[in-house]
This record gives sequence, C-alpha cells and structure tokens, in this order.
Amino acid sequence: MKTVHQIMASRLSSVSSASVLNGNRLFASVLVTGALLLTGCQSTNPSQSNAMTAKQTPVAAKTALATALQKQRRQSFSYHSNLEISNEQQFSDINTKIDAKEPVASDYIDEYCEDTHDQAYTVLLAQAAAQNKDILAVDYDAERTTLKNNYLECTNAYEAWVDSKYDSDITVPASYQQLFDNYDDRATAQDVKKAKLLDAYVLKPLSINAQGVYQPMAGKATMLASMQYQARNHQSSINQPMYIDFKNGNMYLWADNFAMFNSELLDDKLGTKWRNKWLKLAIDDGTLPKGFGSELIKSHFAALDATFDAAPVSQFDYVAPTTLASLSPKLPAHQLPAMLASNQVIRRVQSVESYEQFYQDYMRIVYERIGQRYPELVKESESYELGETNTDKFTSKALVQQMLAMIKSGIDSGSETKEEAVEGAMLANTEMQALYGFDKRGQLKWQHLRRELPSETVSNKNMVVDVLQQYSAISAKDIAFPNLPSNSQVPNASNSIDMREYGSELMQYYRDGNGTAMGKMMFSVMPMAKKKFGSID
Repeated sequence: MKTVHQIMASRLSSVSSASVLNGNRLFASVLVTGALLLTGCQSTNPSQSNAMTAKQTPVAAKTALATALQKQRRQSFSYHSNLEISNEQQFSDINTKIDAKEPVASDYIDEYCEDTHDQAYTVLLAQAAAQNKDILAVDYDAERTTLKNNYLECTNAYEAWVDSKYDSDITVPASYQQLFDNYDDRATAQDVKKAKLLDAYVLKPLSINAQGVYQPMAGKATMLASMQYQARNHQSSINQPMYIDFKNGNMYLWADNFAMFNSELLDDKLGTKWRNKWLKLAIDDGTLPKGFGSELIKSHFAALDATFDAAPVSQFDYVAPTTLASLSPKLPAHQLPAMLASNQVIRRVQSVESYEQFYQDYMRIVYERIGQRYPELVKESESYELGETNTDKFTSKALVQQMLAMIKSGIDSGSETKEEAVEGAMLANTEMQALYGFDKRGQLKWQHLRRELPSETVSNKNMVVDVLQQYSAISAKDIAFPNLPSNSQVPNASNSIDMREYGSELMQYYRDGNGTAMGKMMFSVMPMAKKKFGSID
C-alpha cells in the first residue's frame, strides 16, 4: 500500500533534488505509484536462516531485506506512519564552519565591513546607555578607536582582496583571505535567526501522521492521514480519511475537507449535500485495456526487484540497534524508542546519484513492459505533447497515455537543466538512509527513511526529514475512521458522491449561465468544457 512514507519520499525527492526528479518525471511517478497502492506498507516474517542466523555481512543483509520485502506483498497488516521535519542542523553547528567564531554580519560581501562596524557600534551604544553616559565621552575613546581601526583594516583588506583577483602580487591578510574566499558559504546572523524561528514556531509544533490497514485479499485499504499543530496557546488538527476499493477500482476521500472550498469557489448551490459523504474517484473508468491494472502492478514489482537486485551490496549492512541513538543529526526523540527495541536492524544508504540511477532504471523497465503488453497505448502516447491534455475525453486511458509520454520524455532527456545542476550540487554530499527493524522472531516491525532537503548554499547544513512507519497485526477492535459516523465507515452508493457524474452536472450548471465568477473563469479556459459545451459566456 502507498502510505505517507511513500508519498513523502516521492514528493521530497522532487523538492530535494531536481536532478533526481524533474516535474514531468514526478508526475509520471505519482501516476504509476498511485495506481499501484501496494509498495511500502511492509510487514513480513522472513526465514530465521535469512534474517537471524546468517552471518551479518552486507550480502546477508541485502538478501534478508529482499526476502522480507517480497514476502509481504500479499499479507494483511495495520500500519502507523509519523513524519517529522527538522532544520536544527542549520544553526546547531554554525560555529564550526570554516573555523568561524560566529555568523557573518551581512548577506552581501561588499557590505560586510560596514555592517560589522555598525553592529559593533550598536553594542557600544547600548553599553553607554546602560551606564547613563554619552558615547562620545572620553571613557569610550579606546573603544571608538578600536572600532574605527577595525573598520579601516577590514575595508583595506576587502579592497586588496578584490584587486588581487587581477594582480597576483597583491597580498591579503590570511584571516581576511579565508573570510572573503568562503563568504558565500558562510551563514549570516539573519540566516541563523530565521532557522531558529522556523524550527521553534513551525517545525517543532508540527506533526504529520497516517494510520490504517492494508488487506489485499479483501481488496481494500484504508488511511487516516492527519496533521497536528500543537503550541502553548494554539492547537489544531486536520484529518483526511481515505478508502481504496481494489476490486472495483475506486478511491474515496472524505468530502468535508473539500466542501467549503468547493462551495465558495465553484458550486454556489452545493449547500450541505456533501455533509457526511465520501467523494468517489474512479481509478479505472473502463477505458483501459482489460487487465491493465494487474499488469501495471506486475511491472512495478518486476522493476523494483530488478533495481534492488542491481543495487551494490556495499549499500547494505547490519547495525547494532543501540547505535541508532548516536546518529547525527539525532533521530526524533519520540521515534527512537520503537527503533531501539529492535533485535536486529538492517540499513541501506544511497547517494543522490545512486537514487537517480535507480529511478531511471525503474521507469525504463515499467515503460518497456507496458509497451510490450499494450503497444497501442505506447504508440498513441507518442503523439502527446507534454503539458497538454487530451481534449477528446478526460478518461483513465487518456491519463495513462499522458503518463507514458512523460515517462518516455524523462528517459530520453538524459540531461540536466541549469537549475537541476545547481540543486544537484547542493545535494552532492547528502545521502538517503533507510533502516529496517526486526524483532527476535525475524519479523519486520518498522522502517525508517531519512532524507535531506537542499540548503541555500552548497556547504550549509540541510533540513532533515524523518519518516517512521510501524507495522502490526490487524485487530478486530480497531476502527478505521474513529472520527466518522458508524454508517460511513465503508463507502457505498448511498453515502458517496460520484465525482464523474457530479463533474458533468456542474459543467452543465455553468453552461446554463449559473455559477461563481471564479468558476466561470476556470471553465472558460478548460479545453474539455469548451469542446463539450462551447463557450459558457
């Protein structure tokens, strides 16, 4: 099942490295994994010989992990995911950069000397005020002279540093040479202040979670995604229930979270019709070839297996659970206890370049398998222009064709844009770390993913994203959606809104001259609406 673990991993891949996922590849990836819904909720019981008694070598670690991930694909289980974001790295180690004693005074190198002088003078002014004295008093002659001399020394050094770029005979004091040569990689006082404020007022109070069950043999999966913000004087939470019906190819979202926006922006006649209702989204509306969904899942797992098998053994190893507490940056305090309770932990570490190769290989294998099984889909997709939508019909087949066109474009491009190259350089020294924890019976109880978002400069520390996903047996006492009415736990025809039918009715409503100003503007530029209804003016 696709949980918050995968969702965030894929989205963070797009944010954290344009060299890993550009826009088209991200969209294609979301469509592929969204159709599968089977990948990362992993709970299994590998054989004792593989997971527990084998010698703890990299080869054994890779083999045991492959066995665990493959065996779980048809098992039912309950899961809970927690996502935490931290930027503590951006200010906790600031004094170690380039032998710096403190952050630099200014964002711009040509303003450094003046800003440094002004800040020091401000401190002296505050000192004089505290002593009820005039800063021009003789008591401060020495301090004022020192500030003046420091300023002149700094400006002379800066001018010499600039001139030295054109005249190699000009020398610069070593301390200033190091300062100015590495200035762009130094944090400013404002950078540190912003990082601390973001950490204290946004990241620490914020928590993102998801829980649910995965039952492939019953043909269903549930997810209750939630976001909480808990500060001293403010607490808020939002939940989004999700129900996936594998057998009928439908996905359901709880309507309450969308009703107000829809009523305000598009449907001024909605009223309370969506209250206590599900929104039904058809994954396959019948336009795709028979068996496509099953073949896509098989292609997905085949690509995963092939890319995992090709991964270097050096990426895998066993780590002692007790060492998890010493990881840097530290794991979130509330995630760590469950991880420390493990009997055995397997780790996989990938560089950004390695993940890029995995992604390319994965998409190529999926594309080739789909092309061999359904050549008509691939042939038709070749006529698509990326960024344009099929104006004939907004169908499942049209979406798949757009997806295939994007995958093909991503495979064929093979080159980075300027922005991708810069962002790739920022992540050149970052790693993707995945940890897998087993209990004494060899059962996989959790997995943890650590990713880094790019910083503004190459040498700055990055923001860290930690995702912990825990697995357990399904309990008959557990309620999938505790916050929903009892008669809404399972979507059906009486408690759901079919979005395809609703969409057609809404377009006709606008064709009849009704609707909001925002809606009229939106529908007037939609190719599908124009083709079906003509102008709505």
